[in-house]
Amino acid sequence: MLQINCKTPLGRIAKKVGVPKSTVQYRMRRLEKQGVIEGYYAKIDAAKIGIGYHTITLVRGKFGPNYPERIGKMLAQIPGIREVYFTLGENDFVVLSLSNDREDFMRKLEKMYNMKEIERTNTLVVMNVIKWDPRIFFEYPNQTKTNLSQHSNLLHVRNKLKKTMK
Repeated sequence: MLQINCKTPLGRIAKKVGVPKSTVQYRMRRLEKQGVIEGYYAKIDAAKIGIGYHTITLVRGKFGPNYPERIGKMLAQIPGIREVYFTLGENDFVVLSLSNDREDFMRKLEKMYNMKEIERTNTLVVMNVIKWDPRIFFEYPNQTKTNLSQHSNLLHVRNKLKKTMK
Protein backbone atom coordinates (compact mmCIF):
# COMPACT_ATOMS: atom_id res chain seq x y z
CA MET A 1 0.00 0.00 0.00
CA LEU A 2 2.80 2.42 0.86
CA GLN A 3 4.36 1.91 -2.56
CA ILE A 4 1.15 2.99 -4.22
CA ASN A 5 0.75 6.02 -1.94
CA CYS A 6 3.26 6.61 0.86
CA LYS A 7 0.87 9.17 2.33
CA THR A 8 -1.73 6.48 3.10
CA PRO A 9 -2.92 7.08 6.70
CA LEU A 10 -1.88 4.39 9.18
CA GLY A 11 -5.53 3.89 10.15
CA ARG A 12 -6.45 2.97 6.58
CA ILE A 13 -3.54 0.51 6.35
CA ALA A 14 -4.54 -1.02 9.70
CA LYS A 15 -8.12 -1.47 8.54
CA LYS A 16 -7.00 -3.01 5.23
CA VAL A 17 -4.68 -5.58 6.83
CA GLY A 18 -6.85 -6.18 9.91
CA VAL A 19 -4.47 -5.15 12.69
CA PRO A 20 -4.44 -2.24 15.16
CA LYS A 21 -2.94 1.07 14.04
CA SER A 22 -0.21 0.74 16.70
CA THR A 23 0.85 -2.59 15.15
CA VAL A 24 1.15 -1.00 11.72
CA GLN A 25 3.23 1.83 13.17
CA TYR A 26 5.48 -0.62 15.05
CA ARG A 27 6.01 -2.80 11.95
CA MET A 28 6.78 0.20 9.77
CA ARG A 29 9.36 1.48 12.24
CA ARG A 30 10.91 -1.99 12.45
CA LEU A 31 11.11 -2.22 8.64
CA GLU A 32 12.74 1.22 8.56
CA LYS A 33 15.31 0.19 11.20
CA GLN A 34 16.04 -3.04 9.31
CA GLY A 35 16.60 -1.05 6.12
CA VAL A 36 13.74 -2.74 4.26
CA ILE A 37 12.01 0.63 3.92
CA GLU A 38 14.83 2.93 2.81
CA GLY A 39 12.81 6.12 2.48
CA TYR A 40 9.70 7.82 1.18
CA TYR A 41 9.94 9.70 -2.10
CA ALA A 42 7.88 11.77 -4.47
CA LYS A 43 7.62 10.36 -8.00
CA ILE A 44 8.64 13.25 -10.24
CA ASP A 45 8.03 13.38 -13.98
CA ALA A 46 11.54 14.31 -15.11
CA ALA A 47 10.38 15.35 -18.60
CA LYS A 48 8.05 17.96 -17.10
CA ILE A 49 11.00 19.68 -15.44
CA GLY A 50 13.19 19.50 -18.54
CA ILE A 51 15.24 16.40 -17.73
CA GLY A 52 13.99 13.97 -20.32
CA TYR A 53 17.05 12.60 -22.12
CA HIS A 54 17.23 8.95 -20.99
CA THR A 55 20.18 6.78 -21.93
CA ILE A 56 21.33 3.23 -21.31
CA THR A 57 25.08 2.80 -21.54
CA LEU A 58 26.71 -0.62 -21.73
CA VAL A 59 30.19 -0.48 -20.22
CA ARG A 60 33.09 -2.88 -20.51
CA GLY A 61 35.63 -2.44 -17.74
CA LYS A 62 39.23 -3.54 -17.52
CA PHE A 63 39.49 -6.68 -15.43
CA GLY A 64 41.41 -6.39 -12.17
CA PRO A 65 41.13 -6.90 -8.43
CA ASN A 66 37.71 -5.82 -7.11
CA TYR A 67 36.91 -4.21 -10.45
CA PRO A 68 33.10 -4.57 -10.13
CA GLU A 69 32.98 -2.59 -6.88
CA ARG A 70 35.69 -0.13 -7.87
CA ILE A 71 34.35 0.74 -11.32
CA GLY A 72 30.73 0.54 -10.19
CA LYS A 73 31.35 3.12 -7.47
CA MET A 74 33.18 5.40 -9.90
CA LEU A 75 30.28 5.25 -12.36
CA ALA A 76 27.71 5.82 -9.61
CA GLN A 77 29.44 9.05 -8.57
CA ILE A 78 28.85 10.74 -11.93
CA PRO A 79 25.99 13.26 -11.43
CA GLY A 80 22.87 12.22 -13.35
CA ILE A 81 23.65 8.49 -13.25
CA ARG A 82 20.54 6.93 -11.77
CA GLU A 83 21.37 3.24 -11.75
CA VAL A 84 24.50 1.11 -12.16
CA TYR A 85 24.26 -2.66 -12.54
CA PHE A 86 27.17 -5.12 -12.63
CA THR A 87 26.25 -7.79 -15.17
CA LEU A 88 27.58 -11.00 -16.68
CA GLY A 89 28.14 -11.32 -20.40
CA GLU A 90 29.83 -9.20 -23.03
CA ASN A 91 29.40 -6.00 -21.01
CA ASP A 92 30.28 -5.58 -17.36
CA PHE A 93 27.93 -2.75 -16.42
CA VAL A 94 24.60 -1.32 -17.47
CA VAL A 95 24.35 2.38 -16.62
CA LEU A 96 21.05 4.26 -16.73
CA SER A 97 21.28 8.01 -16.81
CA LEU A 98 18.96 10.96 -17.07
CA SER A 99 20.19 14.18 -18.64
CA ASN A 100 18.84 17.58 -19.68
CA ASP A 101 19.81 17.05 -23.31
CA ARG A 102 22.39 15.43 -25.58
CA GLU A 103 25.15 17.84 -24.55
CA ASP A 104 24.52 17.16 -20.87
CA PHE A 105 24.72 13.41 -21.54
CA MET A 106 27.94 13.85 -23.54
CA ARG A 107 29.56 15.40 -20.45
CA LYS A 108 28.64 12.29 -18.47
CA LEU A 109 29.94 10.04 -21.24
CA GLU A 110 33.19 12.00 -21.39
CA LYS A 111 33.71 11.33 -17.68
CA MET A 112 33.32 7.62 -18.44
CA TYR A 113 35.77 7.84 -21.37
CA ASN A 114 38.34 9.51 -19.13
CA MET A 115 38.33 6.63 -16.63
CA LYS A 116 41.33 4.41 -17.31
CA GLU A 117 39.32 1.47 -15.93
CA ILE A 118 36.76 1.71 -18.75
CA GLU A 119 37.65 -0.23 -21.89
CA ARG A 120 34.66 0.75 -24.04
CA THR A 121 31.05 1.89 -23.97
CA ASN A 122 27.99 1.49 -26.15
CA THR A 123 25.06 3.86 -25.59
CA LEU A 124 21.39 3.44 -26.40
CA VAL A 125 19.25 6.59 -26.45
CA VAL A 126 15.72 6.01 -25.16
CA MET A 127 13.18 7.46 -27.57
CA ASN A 128 10.11 6.89 -25.41
CA VAL A 129 9.66 5.62 -21.85
CA ILE A 130 6.84 3.11 -22.01
CA LYS A 131 6.95 2.20 -18.32
CA TRP A 132 9.13 3.27 -15.41
CA ASP A 133 8.16 2.17 -11.95
CA PRO A 134 10.63 1.73 -9.09
CA ARG A 135 8.10 -0.03 -6.84
CA ILE A 136 8.27 -3.73 -5.94
CA PHE A 137 4.83 -5.28 -6.36
CA PHE A 138 3.73 -8.25 -4.33
CA GLU A 139 0.55 -8.79 -6.30
CA TYR A 140 -0.21 -8.87 -9.98
CA PRO A 141 -1.64 -5.66 -11.48
CA ASN A 142 -4.60 -7.51 -13.11
CA GLN A 143 -5.93 -8.92 -9.84
CA THR A 144 -9.41 -7.95 -8.72
CA LYS A 145 -10.12 -6.37 -5.31
CA THR A 146 -11.36 -9.74 -4.07
CA ASN A 147 -8.16 -11.43 -5.20
CA LEU A 148 -6.07 -8.65 -3.65
CA SER A 149 -7.96 -9.04 -0.37
CA GLN A 150 -7.37 -12.80 -0.43
CA HIS A 151 -3.71 -12.20 -1.32
CA SER A 152 -3.40 -9.70 1.54
CA ASN A 153 -4.89 -12.28 3.92
CA LEU A 154 -2.42 -14.91 2.67
CA LEU A 155 0.48 -12.51 3.24
CA HIS A 156 -0.83 -11.80 6.74
CA VAL A 157 -1.03 -15.55 7.48
CA ARG A 158 2.44 -16.11 6.01
CA ASN A 159 3.86 -13.34 8.20
CA LYS A 160 2.22 -14.82 11.30
CA LEU A 161 3.72 -18.22 10.47
CA LYS A 162 7.17 -16.67 10.03
CA LYS A 163 6.89 -15.02 13.46
CA THR A 164 5.91 -18.27 15.19
CA MET A 165 8.79 -20.14 13.54
CA LYS A 166 11.42 -17.66 14.87
